[in-house]
Amino acid sequence: MRKQPDIEVDRLLTQRELAERWSCSKRTLQRWRASDDGPSFVRLGRGVRYPLADVVIFEQRNRNGSRQQ
Repeated sequence: MRKQPDIEVDRLLTQRELAERWSCSKRTLQRWRASDDGPSFVRLGRGVRYPLADVVIFEQRNRNGSRQQ
C-alpha cells in the first residue's frame, strides 16, 4: 500500500501567498529570485511557486537570534 503524500508539506505557495505571509511586496520576491536570495522556487510555465517546506526551512535559518549551522 502506497503512503499518501503529506499535503501541507508538498504545498506550493504562489508569489502572492508568500508576499502576504511575509508582509513584503511581490517585487521584493522578484528581486530575491534575480539575485539568488530568498527561498528556493519552482517555475511552472510562466508562474512561480515556492515549496512550503523550503519556505519554512528558509524562515528557520533566517530567524533573528538563530544559530547558523
